Amino acid sequence: MTHKRSAGLLLFRRTGPEAEPGVEVLLGHMGGPLWAGREAGGWAIPKGEYGPEETPRDAARREFTEEIGLPPPEGTYLPLGEVRLTSGKLVTIWAVEADLDPALMVPGTFSMEWPPHSGNVHDFPELDKVAWFAPTLAQNMLIPSQLPFLERLLGLLKV
Repeated sequence: MTHKRSAGLLLFRRTGPEAEPGVEVLLGHMGGPLWAGREAGGWAIPKGEYGPEETPRDAARREFTEEIGLPPPEGTYLPLGEVRLTSGKLVTIWAVEADLDPALMVPGTFSMEWPPHSGNVHDFPELDKVAWFAPTLAQNMLIPSQLPFLERLLGLLKV
């Protein structure tokens, strides 16, 4: 059985004066009716699935553009490794230092039947908003399966 694979980019930016450096990470709030109104645990690293014809890093860059509507940032890509979800899906994430204005986001969309079994199909944004979070708040907002990536980034940056 072949498990699905997903890849994404975790943007971070440095904040505060040099005497007290800090960092923020860019997370996206998952779109669609299942996540509407859910803040804590409803945010994710922009990512998506890919197949054998694409490298994980290329997929991460493509998915960033599809979900955020902006080109992926240039810079040094820091590998944050992989996490296997309970579903079996393997998620691979890179961190890259960049700044992005959340107001510039143009989300990609997906279609689903809503309400279930109604026969009505609607388009919803993959991510309905993006925002910058300090690490402490990001830990509360991020879906639990992606917390290891945040912890690895903070370890690399020694924050």
